[in-house]
Order: sequence, then C-alpha cells, then structure tokens
Amino acid sequence: MDESIFISKNFKPKGGKIICESPSNIALIKYWGKYGLQFPINPSISFTLSNCKTITSIEYCPRSKGQKRFNFLYDGKTKKPFENKIEEFFQRISSFCPYLENLFLKINSKNTFPHSSGIASSASAFSSLAFCVVSIEKRYNENMTDQNFLNKVSFIARLGSGSGSRSISGPLMIWGENEFHPRSSNFFAVNFDKKIHSFFKNYQNTILIIDDKIKNLSSSDGHKKMINHPFLNDRKNQARNNLKRIINAISNGDLQVFIKVVEEEAMTLHALMMSSHPPTVLIKSKTLEVIKLLKTFRENEKVPICFTLDAGPNVHLLYPEKYKLKVIKFIEKKLIHYCQNNLFINDSTGLGTKLLDF
Repeated sequence: MDESIFISKNFKPKGGKIICESPSNIALIKYWGKYGLQFPINPSISFTLSNCKTITSIEYCPRSKGQKRFNFLYDGKTKKPFENKIEEFFQRISSFCPYLENLFLKINSKNTFPHSSGIASSASAFSSLAFCVVSIEKRYNENMTDQNFLNKVSFIARLGSGSGSRSISGPLMIWGENEFHPRSSNFFAVNFDKKIHSFFKNYQNTILIIDDKIKNLSSSDGHKKMINHPFLNDRKNQARNNLKRIINAISNGDLQVFIKVVEEEAMTLHALMMSSHPPTVLIKSKTLEVIKLLKTFRENEKVPICFTLDAGPNVHLLYPEKYKLKVIKFIEKKLIHYCQNNLFINDSTGLGTKLLDF
C-alpha cells in the first residue's frame, strides 16, 4: 500500500470544537515487536472494550505566527510526560494532516478508568485524539467516505500507539497483514468480517487490578526487545498459526480452542520478556496465584472462562455473558483479596470510537 493516499490537502479551518470517546482494547493474539514507524512484526486481533475509554475534546482556531501547536490538559491538569508524547505524535502525522500547521489546539482528555490500571490507556488516548483530528479533515472534505475516514483514523492512531489502531471499531479488530483475513493491513486495523458465533457476542472482560503501580518497562522499550530476540522467527510463526486457530474458533464457537490460544498468547508474551536481554519480569506472584485459582474454578464449575495478560501483572478474565453472575461471585469470594484495594473493573465488548459533539 502507498501511504500517500492518507495525505490530506492543506486547508485553513476557521475554528470549532470536537468531542469524542474511544475505548481501550484487549489483544487476544498479542502485538509484541515492531519495525519502521509503528509497523507490527506479527498480526494481532483484539476485543474492543466498552466502558474503559478516553474522552477527548479539541477546541481549534487559527494559529498565530510563533504560537505553539497545542495546549494539553489531562483531567484538567498539566501532564508534561503526556505533552511530550503528543508533540512527537503531531510531528509524525504532520505530513498526513498538513492543516494542523494552521491551527492551535486546546486539548482536554480524561479516562473513565484509573491510569496505570493495566488497561491500554495509550490505545484509547491516541485513538480518541486521532478521531478528533481526522474529524476536522472530514468536515472540510465532503468526498471522504465513512470507510476511508475510519481507515485514516486507524492509520493516524497507529502513529501514536500501535494498539490504538485497533480501538476504532469493534467488537473485534485485526491489525497486521495475514493470509487468513481479507483486507488486513500493517497500515491500519480492520473489522473482523467473518462470522462471530453467538458465544462471543457481548463477551465479558473483568480486569483484576493486582498492582496499580506504573510498570518499569514502557511499551516502546518492550517492543525494542524483540529486534534481536533469539525467538523472533518462532514468535512470528506462532502468532500467525494462533491467529488462524482463533479466527476459526470465533466463527465456529469453539470455546476450548479459544481458551487455549488466548492463554498461550498471554504466557508467551511474558516468556518473551523474561527471555529477552536483559530479561524483564512484570508478572507478580499474586498473578500466578490468581491464574491457578482460575483454572481450578474452570475445571470444577465447568465455566468456559480464560485469562489474558497485557505487559504487566494485572489479569483480564474473559468469559461469555451468561456466566457473568457466577464469575463475579467467584471473584468476590476467592480473587478480590489479591486485588490492590479490592479493585476490579467490569467491561465487555464494544463498537469503538464515536463522536459525542461536533
């Protein structure tokens, strides 16, 4: 694909305000390792979430000569580390959105979930920011189709957060070229357009907050560890094979294969970190204790529940909606004591980014 198709014409917007919200997502096949400018070394698939989201508003007006690009507030407060990331993001997207050079942006952002809770906040943050930015373009480009709009939002979000490309729509998104899903691309994520079995409709994701401290390895540094990883080629093959297996499982309603693949991917992610140089350990003893109890519960109660992990210690429980009450009772009886401040978050699959005000 020629990424020049995403380059907008330059124009001078008069001013306005946009508010949108974008959810996080939880990867089933993990994206771990990248090359170039945010291209994945392997394809990934994720559930788009519903309740865990970022709400972003942008007020824009013509920029005066010498005026800075933007002002950013997170939950009403200045956050310098966030500002630096956003500045880098705007530099990356400037050639694709040249109209931004003509604007001053007043950006306000807030999350509906605790920062550093183990939920991919960068995914929701950059996908919501990208949605607002490209919405300005769509306002002045009547020829932009809805699909081209979503593709560009995902493309732009990717330049801020790779996983952010998968938050644009839902309930399932695939990012990364592969032979098992048509239209798949390294440039942007696409909707899962095969059959989704009824078992996976409104699938539940309960996040157990084992530790809410900021992890000592950034996602960017984690991805860099894959560049010369001794198991890099094996991982590429494993991810593609697991993608094929999980696509079939989702279409056919094969919960047992789904569970096996999801948990294999979760443990592989941490195995890759622990076998990198230097090795990194992000899971905690409580993480492993929760997993052990979960497996016992699954076997004894015949509940098709599984776990997955992001690059951190917190545990994501995935299960069909019909088992929600039984799972919540199990959490409150057996698992809540492992959660920091007894905190867990209930979520479910959603449909992605949406405009709140324009």
